[in-house]
Amino acid sequence: MQKYVVLDKAVGQTPLECVEIWRSANPKFTNIPLAYAGRLDPMASGKLLILIGDECKVQELYHNLDKEYEFSVLLGVSSDTADVLGRLKLETSVPHISKQELENVSSKLVGQINLPYPHFSSKTVQGKPLHVWTLEGRLDEIEIPTKQSTVYKINLTKLETKNRAEIYTEVSAKIETIKPVTDASKALGNDFRRVDVRADWKVFSETGLPTDVFHIASFTCIASSGTYMRTLAEVIAKQVGTTGLAYHIDRTKIGQYQKLPFGLGLWKRLYK
Repeated sequence: MQKYVVLDKAVGQTPLECVEIWRSANPKFTNIPLAYAGRLDPMASGKLLILIGDECKVQELYHNLDKEYEFSVLLGVSSDTADVLGRLKLETSVPHISKQELENVSSKLVGQINLPYPHFSSKTVQGKPLHVWTLEGRLDEIEIPTKQSTVYKINLTKLETKNRAEIYTEVSAKIETIKPVTDASKALGNDFRRVDVRADWKVFSETGLPTDVFHIASFTCIASSGTYMRTLAEVIAKQVGTTGLAYHIDRTKIGQYQKLPFGLGLWKRLYK
């Protein structure tokens, strides 16, 4: 029996939904154990490595795999989840930003970097996930943990502009890709707080002019396991003098990456 399968998770799907769709299409695995070797946020898409059968018993062997992502940063807008599925904070002004400045800022992130875990993450603090502390409004009772990550490469691929109306249309469509959450055990999250999130983005659409322009910077990043692109999006925005959130995240590769001298590197192994 095969040891694993790599699935492509769509925006709006949970990892469980993605796995169950695959299992339904492959009934011979109906009673076979499956386990994640890394998850993806609801608003992220891309590669999802799923272990099969006895391979689930050695899940720890897959815990430190490197990842490649394509992600974009919406500058001047921020949220408490650091992506589009969060409660929006006040807009901030965006200074004139050039490709050169973004390239300079991102180049300084290469190497070992200490990053805080997102407030909406599954990282456990005192036996409780961070997202629960956040939803309960008790973040002031704890210290936000950090994680040392390695950014092997990060490259600016595009700097574009979109107006307020375009952003609102795209974000609204993304938010609605998630199926309604009615499970009583997840009542604290209240369907990802989408009633409030929708209202926040509606206010965004009605603030200023529909033609107001916002910058979106896109990057490709290769990093060690557990590096949140949402956090990198916030860090990049802060370094160029504004706020930001992850507008788009797509995981494109999973494997073992070897860094070489002079900024080079190669994938020693890729899971496909």
